[in-house]
Formats: sequence, C-alpha cells, structure tokens
Amino acid sequence: MKVQIQSKKGLKTILSISVEKKIIQLKLNEKLTELQKQVQLKGFRPGKVPVSVIKNQFGKAAYGEVIDKLLRDTSSKAIAEKKIRIAGQPKIDLKTFGEGKDLNYELQVDCLPEIKLTSTEKYKITEYKLDIDKLVVQKKIDEMVKNYKNFVEKKENEKSIKNDQITFNYKATIDGKSFEGNEGKGIKLELGKDLFLKGFDEQLIGLKKKDKKIVKSKMPSNHPNKELAEKIASFECEILAVKKPVASKADNEFAKNMGAKDLNDLKNIIEKQISSQYLQALNSITKKEIFDQLEKLHKIDLPQNLIESEISILTKSQKKEDFEKYKERNLKTAKSRIKLGLILNEYGEQNKLKVEDIEIRNEIQKQVQGMPGQEKMILDYYKANPQASQNLKGSLYEEKIINFIKSKSTVQNKKISLKEADKIISKFNNDKSTEDDPKSKKISKVKDKKEKISKK
Repeated sequence: MKVQIQSKKGLKTILSISVEKKIIQLKLNEKLTELQKQVQLKGFRPGKVPVSVIKNQFGKAAYGEVIDKLLRDTSSKAIAEKKIRIAGQPKIDLKTFGEGKDLNYELQVDCLPEIKLTSTEKYKITEYKLDIDKLVVQKKIDEMVKNYKNFVEKKENEKSIKNDQITFNYKATIDGKSFEGNEGKGIKLELGKDLFLKGFDEQLIGLKKKDKKIVKSKMPSNHPNKELAEKIASFECEILAVKKPVASKADNEFAKNMGAKDLNDLKNIIEKQISSQYLQALNSITKKEIFDQLEKLHKIDLPQNLIESEISILTKSQKKEDFEKYKERNLKTAKSRIKLGLILNEYGEQNKLKVEDIEIRNEIQKQVQGMPGQEKMILDYYKANPQASQNLKGSLYEEKIINFIKSKSTVQNKKISLKEADKIISKFNNDKSTEDDPKSKKISKVKDKKEKISKK
C-alpha cells in the first residue's frame, strides 16, 4: 500500500492511496479458497468444488467483498500512518479498480483542529453555598403537619360525621346478581371527599362501628365492563371502624411517620432536600459560566461536516418554514455545541480522563435507589437501550471534565440565602430566554469517528 497526501487545505485533507494488483489477487484467492470449503454444488462432494467453478459462479461477489474490506483496512491504516485525527466519516473516490488492475482511490478526510488549551488558572468560577434559615425549614414542617391526616378511633357508640374516616367491607349486586370485582374488604374512605363512587360516602354518614347498611350508587360510565356502566349497584356495607381526624404535632412521632428517625433528623432531611433543589439550578449557572469562558478564550476552526451534522440534529423536527426562519440561530447553536464539545474533549484526552464501566453501573444504581418500586423498569430500560448507557456515559464524562476544570480554576465560594438564590436563578432564566438557544453540549458526538467510511 502506498499513501500520499495529495492536498491539504484548512481542515480538509485528501490522501491518494494505491494497492498493488498482486495483493488484491492474493486476497481474492484466499476468499475463493474459503468459499470452496463452504459451498455445496450439485455433482461435487462438499469441499471438493474446483476453484475455477467457484470463481465462475461467485467471482464478482467475492471480488466485491475483497475490495470493500481492502478499502476499510487501507483507509484506517492510511489515517493512522499520517496521524490524522478525523472528524466524521471520510469519503472514498474510486479512481481505478477491477480484476487484474491496481486499486487506486482518494480518501477525503475532515480533520479535527489542533486545539491549544488555555491555562485553567485564567478561569474565574463562582461556587454557591446555601445558607438555609431555620425558619424556612420550620415553615416546611408546619406545612407538612397541616397536610398530614392523623385519625384516632371513635368510641363504639359515636356516629360518623363528615371528614371522619371509616373502614368497611362490602358486597355489591346489580339487579340482584353478583359480578366480577363485587367484593371489597378493609376499604378506607374519608367522608366528604367523594372518592369512591359519586354520592357513595355521604350515605355512610351517621353510622357507627358494626353497623350495616345498603348503599345504592351508580357505576361509572367508564367501567371496564361496559354492561355494568351506569347501572345502579347495591352495596351491602359492614362498618369495621370509625375514626375522627386529630391535629398532628411536630414531634418525634410525627417525624417517624414521615420516615425520619426523629424531629431533628426530619429537619436535616428537609434542609438537604431544599439545598439539593437549589444547588441543581445554581450548578447549571456555574457550568454556563465555565462554558462562556471556554468559548471566549479559545479560537479554533470547526470541521464543516460536524457543523452540518449538528444542524441536521437541531432541525430534525423543524417545519420547512421554521428551518429558514431560524437558520442563523441554528448555525450559531451548532457552532457553539461543536466548539465546546471539541474543547471539553481536548481537556479530557490531555488529562487522561475516562469513565469506567463501574461508574456507569453506580449511576444507574443511584437512579434505581431514587425510584423505589420501579427498579426493574429502570434496569430493563438500560438493558434494552444500549444508547441510553452511552448517553449516560457522555453525561458522566462531561461532569468529570467540568469538575477537573473547577479543581484547577480560581474559584470564588459565595454563601447566599434562599432569597438571594431565587434572584440569581430568576435572572439566569430571564437572560437565558432572551438568547437564541440554550447551550447544550454533546461531547460524545465529536469524538473521533472511524466506524464507517462512505463511498463518494
């Protein structure tokens, strides 16, 4: 194989590649011999079909396979030999080929730009720390206490009134006949909420424990069994318990009902929840601060094919009229994404930052723990969607790079109250809404792509 750089202009390079016919013939002979062992033809024993017969019947297809493989192999070797960092898929322009001929072709390559990274010491970053007033936490607890319904059992001779909670069994019939799902045991209803069937629970007012009553109510119009929809059903109810609401108190018992160890633990949990909610938004502001400086402090050329690919992604669901209307905005956003992706990747590669498989598994496990009861659904989703794991890996990679930049930059730690945080977040959102498009960075899309080579 011979490789020459035919031309180099900006980020575009054209390589001239040639493969001698004797190499091609050698590969073709190997392919025909391989087919000889596999092909079964009438009149010949398995593995004994003459090569000449194989060539006569499968020669063109075999030659095509050999050439395709040679193009892939020699292209990859040529790129590696010339130490070219490709951006996207190279294009092949065949010049001469055919049995008994040398293979000559041109490889048109878009290259990644050389990036001279700015010293991270030049970056000035604001890290926000929240000072959460105890009164804010107490207000949240007071709201929880107000909304928490606590019921205590009434005396046996006390009758139910509105807002009481009753527990009952029932057996229902329609036109004197049972139907599927006509029985219920230990059903709890808060009287006056009208959450069972319309007008049902008001008929249970005035009853006490052990009472029995026939309650009549219309079945819903959307009942799964259409034959039962809007029919009048008779419910034979037996009251098991009548409870009245009592005011809750912000004490250790209440905290335990909320899943905490005690009241102090509940306060700590609430403070962490408030902090987490605000810091998620504040960290986005810090990230944008980093991105703005990365763009401002680096001047690089961008591969046209990556810009076009990014525009294609941005406009995938756009209507034709919107494509023209937002053409400049899409171009600006595409350039911003590609530029920042390239810069971030360069930081990652130069500092040998990687995301290990164990980190991806740990992140998935965090998601599982954060969604109790849906563990199987989350795990099945990642198993069925490998791309989801790749996207997660891209997010973790970006986060790792951002944290590295933070660790090497000039960081100003700023302690703020929730009121100040609200103002900062509000201003950020207002400024963001006036921009053409928020900057969403997709690092994984600008890594060296060598998996496919298209023919021109």
